[in-house]
Amino acid sequence: MSLPEIQSIPSLLIRQKREMAELFGFETRNKYSIETESGQVIGFAAEQQKGVLGFLFRQFLGHWRRFHFTIFDSNRTPVLRAQHPFRFFFQRMELFEKRANGTESPLGALQQRFGILKRKIDIEDQSGNAFLRIESPIWRIWTFPVYINQQGSQGPEVAVISKKWGGLLKEAFLDADTFRIDFKHTGLTEAHRTLILAAGIFVDLQYFEQKANH
Repeated sequence: MSLPEIQSIPSLLIRQKREMAELFGFETRNKYSIETESGQVIGFAAEQQKGVLGFLFRQFLGHWRRFHFTIFDSNRTPVLRAQHPFRFFFQRMELFEKRANGTESPLGALQQRFGILKRKIDIEDQSGNAFLRIESPIWRIWTFPVYINQQGSQGPEVAVISKKWGGLLKEAFLDADTFRIDFKHTGLTEAHRTLILAAGIFVDLQYFEQKANH
């Protein structure tokens, strides 16, 4: 199961839902809508941890905490589960595709890598091979190019994840980011595009969530 529209669109937007509680310093469950450039909603993503423990973990552990996301299609049918284990360093998110019979199969993973002058994330396939890589120079803090990961060299650019300016109030007080993903390579499969979509959410959690920077 997947987002049926993702294979045919050249770009998409990931819009984080505004949470007014964040004006008072509280970190709330992360929720996103997934849209086309024209504003058509093709899916949703939502953090699933609820209750008091989930609230406390969000306030004090930020993106280090263990949590998971569900990605839904436009009919709110679950199509993907993203699991983030507890880690202090080199964050990881593992992705599982949901099947119609209720089972799951591995789709791939996102693995943060060490970098001095660049922010690096490997995009792994279901076998654990890092076939794509995000490398973002620190002086381009809102732009995350996605490249084919070639042995010993950087391959061609296949997509770009970029954060959009949300306005002074939104940027200063709310974790309500919007990301644009431009697919630049026609050879990307549906699985590749889905992993890059998940990478857009991963980038937000690692580098732009307020608690990630405290």
